[in-house]
Amino acid sequence: MPYFDAASSLPLHPVARQALLASLDEGWADPARLHREGRRARMLLDAARQSAAETVGCRPDELHFTPSGTHALHSGIAGALTGRRRTGRRLVVSAVEHSAVLHAAEAHERGGGTVHRVDVDRTGRVDVQEWGEALGADCALACLQSANHEVGTVQPVAEAASVCARTGVPLLVDAAQSLPWEPVPGDWSLLTGSAHKWGGPPGVGLLVVRKGVRFAPAGPADEREAGCAPGFENIPAVVAAAASLRAVRAEAEAEAARLRSLVDRIRARVPALVPDVEVVGDPLRRLPHLVTFSCLYVDGEALLHALDTAGFSVSSGSSCTSSTLTPSHVLRAMGVLSEGNVRVSLPAGTSDEEVERFLDALPGVVEGVRAQVGAGSGTIASGDDAAQESAGASVDTSADGSVDASADDEVTLDARGKLCPLPVIELAKAIGEVPAGGVVRVLADDEAARLDIPAWCEMTGHTFEGAAGVVFRVRRAGG
Repeated sequence: MPYFDAASSLPLHPVARQALLASLDEGWADPARLHREGRRARMLLDAARQSAAETVGCRPDELHFTPSGTHALHSGIAGALTGRRRTGRRLVVSAVEHSAVLHAAEAHERGGGTVHRVDVDRTGRVDVQEWGEALGADCALACLQSANHEVGTVQPVAEAASVCARTGVPLLVDAAQSLPWEPVPGDWSLLTGSAHKWGGPPGVGLLVVRKGVRFAPAGPADEREAGCAPGFENIPAVVAAAASLRAVRAEAEAEAARLRSLVDRIRARVPALVPDVEVVGDPLRRLPHLVTFSCLYVDGEALLHALDTAGFSVSSGSSCTSSTLTPSHVLRAMGVLSEGNVRVSLPAGTSDEEVERFLDALPGVVEGVRAQVGAGSGTIASGDDAAQESAGASVDTSADGSVDASADDEVTLDARGKLCPLPVIELAKAIGEVPAGGVVRVLADDEAARLDIPAWCEMTGHTFEGAAGVVFRVRRAGG
């Protein structure tokens, strides 16, 4: 069964497994003690720190091991903000940062600080000029991910770091997704990573704090890891994490080229195989192993289950999942379609045959899920087809009264109380009930509709005229 969710987590790399087993017998003692067992444990910890620092590109005494990548982010943000509290209390983040960063930003706001969220373009990338304008004399810290976890877009970290350096603002880089592939470029100040993203054991994160950065660990003081991660170090896991990071980085260049070719194939063929699909993220400046696309008229949770049944493990940033009934904050910030979202992230070793099997299965899976919600083949006309229909098309009021004719060229569609993807499915059907240039007024209270209705118009060529409350106005193409 192909596992295509490498961006979430990976199984233990063989090198990590070997290092973990080998260090279990030697790394159990307290590395702070002076007896022989403690000295052996300290040697393992120091060697792991040295190895990880060389791979990351920092000094060993700048790198600290934490219980997770999330812990590293929270500790790094809190420590930098506390260390620079005399400068100001403003935090700058991009709108597509990992939720761990955004949660830390929300906590900062609750504590009386301010947060400036920098918007991104439709590919998910920040504009360096806008980034620079967000900085200022009262800015204590800026946070920018190296690459996005949902769509794979690579951010201009080196340029952003240069702007931050000129203004004296430290830059924290969440490098969880890119660290297995290459060093993070630029003059950044703080950096975080998470071992389970590169085949290390879960429960190990990295926090790098460059010398010269004002940093005051938050919370009670602890002598371990410079106060960045209180508590006894999990030395076997740390050793395995450092060993696997070095191993995957040694393989990264060749594997990245091979996986990029496979992702290019998916990016090109999915829109040709499946109608009404939007591939999202930057087509060029992206991670080599990740591709994300969204399918119109699809229940996202049902699609993930159907793909799992077909033998493919993928993930989603869709609004239509049991874990969250709101659109992904990343997709919302990009202004792209959220419904039926699929993220495919290929692990090292993925074969051509596995990708071909996925491409062969996908059209039938999507068609089956669409049929479940009444949006199968032939039930919904495409934007071009609808625009070519007769301008004198009559209005057909539905049996339950959800579509009401308010004028010859305008209908009202009441989709209140209906969740994604039903409002868009009903809009796609209702658009054929008005003449070219006519208007469909959609009443929808599902939060996803605010994102997906404009995205549907962008994909199909119809005009989104705006929203007021729960009312969305869509003008049919061809008028």
